[in-house]
Amino acid sequence: MVSGTKAVNGFDMFYMTNGSSGMPLLCMPGALGTAETDFMPQLEQLADTFQVVSYDPRGYGKSRPPVRDFPLNFYQRDADDAAALMAALGHEKYGVMGWSDGAISSVLLTAANKPQVEGLVMFGGNSYFTKEDLDAYEATRDVEKNWSKRMKATHVPTYGDDLQMMWGGACDAWAGIFEATGGDVCMEQAKSITCPTLVLHGAKDVICLSEHPEWFKQNIPGSQLHILPEGKHNLHIRFSEEVNAMVRSFFTTGKAV
Repeated sequence: MVSGTKAVNGFDMFYMTNGSSGMPLLCMPGALGTAETDFMPQLEQLADTFQVVSYDPRGYGKSRPPVRDFPLNFYQRDADDAAALMAALGHEKYGVMGWSDGAISSVLLTAANKPQVEGLVMFGGNSYFTKEDLDAYEATRDVEKNWSKRMKATHVPTYGDDLQMMWGGACDAWAGIFEATGGDVCMEQAKSITCPTLVLHGAKDVICLSEHPEWFKQNIPGSQLHILPEGKHNLHIRFSEEVNAMVRSFFTTGKAV
């Protein structure tokens, strides 16, 4: 396991990588997420097949400063930062794996970097927000009252007293996107994707509702959808061995199972 920083789009981005051979695989964290909190099972378990790369997005984890903010284009900004990191690391072609907010940014990255991206795996993300989605996010706004012990144990050590302010900023941004665009975050970009795409979904995910993976399956040409019956939002962590096996199979044979 190697870690370091790269100057990317005006700030120093922290990254972790593991594996010395095979296709580079970029793992894109979710909201408030870092390489360590969101993709350690992939960094540890997929390094036998891929050169696994993950990172702390701008303003998260060890990629601070800057202070994290949430302009309406933050998903595209995160996508551009991640693509710039892979270029800085010397990876001209690579696969992409995105979770939650990182799944949304992974769609934007893939659409904008077609010559570089050889395949996409995504889960827990949306192409649009509905009022029901916003209600689900708003129900988590109060970190102390509404977050599980596991979620607080994951993020409080990293952000401390800043956690509530950052999460409130994210909730405000999602509402702002809904107001500004009617909820569209990456619909046209998703429809333009041409590389092999695998959409995963946890049937018990209460954050990303089931209509969203179904939409991606119907609108990304040739995409595959695989549902884990017991999976929740963090399916790649809770069921890491099963998910990692599907990722290996998808990138090597073109099929998840």
